[in-house]
Amino acid sequence: MLILVANLGSTSFKYRLLAMPEGEERARGGIDRIGSGQESACFVEIAGERTDTSEVVDDHAAAVAMCLRQLSEGDDAPLPDASQLGGIGFKAVFAGHLSGVRRVDDELLAEMERLSDVAPAHNPPYVRAMRQLRAAFPDIPLVAALETGFHETIPECNRVYACPPEWRQKYAVQRWGFHGASHRYVSRRACELLGAPEAAVISCHLGGSSSVCASVGGESFAASMGMTPQTGLPQGNRVGDFDPFALPVVMRQSGMSLEECLAELSIKGGLAGLSGVSSDMRDIEEAAVGGNERAQLAIDHFVAQIRFYVGGYAAMLGQRQLGAVVFTGGIGENSRLVRKGVCDGLAYLGIFLDEKRNDAVGTDDAEPEVSIQLEGCPTAALVLPTNEERVVAEQTYALLSAH
Repeated sequence: MLILVANLGSTSFKYRLLAMPEGEERARGGIDRIGSGQESACFVEIAGERTDTSEVVDDHAAAVAMCLRQLSEGDDAPLPDASQLGGIGFKAVFAGHLSGVRRVDDELLAEMERLSDVAPAHNPPYVRAMRQLRAAFPDIPLVAALETGFHETIPECNRVYACPPEWRQKYAVQRWGFHGASHRYVSRRACELLGAPEAAVISCHLGGSSSVCASVGGESFAASMGMTPQTGLPQGNRVGDFDPFALPVVMRQSGMSLEECLAELSIKGGLAGLSGVSSDMRDIEEAAVGGNERAQLAIDHFVAQIRFYVGGYAAMLGQRQLGAVVFTGGIGENSRLVRKGVCDGLAYLGIFLDEKRNDAVGTDDAEPEVSIQLEGCPTAALVLPTNEERVVAEQTYALLSAH
């Protein structure tokens, strides 16, 4: 079965075409500036050959139509006819209690729309695009793999807030956790590499949006993101963990409304706010090397918060021997300074950094999956590229095959 995995932004569409159940990637592509009235930069890569084009793309339905056209052209077309497409899988973010893997229907779309304020950067474009695609391609099954689904195995004591109990049922207020596809992939891959199916793993998905997750045997045990993707670690430009009782103080003294305060925390906070430089760790590290004290503070705070969660989760895992700490995502895979900062504080967990291995990550001759701890350490430190699209394709295939 051929599955198209869609990763949507408000004006972008990235995709991969996978043959399931083998998991073989047949093609990948992307389109930007959707609906802008300007020409979109479009690319498709098939069998290692990339083709770049540009044209005006009005909406996500038009973007998918272009994608299907690109995939059907040529003698070696991976998708000669759109009728051969088994389904489209979406790495959707949040629908409250409608979690897991679901067919896209009116109930799901209504709930995602109702809860858009929880994930304002994600839910609105997904809802809009899904509605467009249902109308444009009624014969192609659409499947939403919710990011929160992986975290349904978290024990109750690690999911609840000590808020009024009725808030959980009425308003879905609990720790939902996000980045589920990424944590699912790297935690299970770590178990495979360790040769220990039931291993305890702490995975650090670090990028423009960051989170830490503890898992046992590839099942989520605790997650740093809570009710919304705004919480947990500091994000690129989002605040992360924050005392809500500070808001009335700021509102009273500044004259800002609640909405204005939340907007500032969502746009001017995080690493960008602390550093005063950028939300991009590459820019922040460059500034810190040049002596920028605010940039160095942003790095130090980010590292300290990662270690806070890693240490806390190691304690929560109790008697289970920690098998590995895993780094993934744009920062996790590419920032040797962040990995070093985190690992230098984890000797008590049996991790001692091999600086040569750490510095070699990402070089031309380096393997994509690598351990960066010294030989003989009881706990592994791994750098693993994530593969969220593979996870969504597997979940989409499983759901469609069962019906």
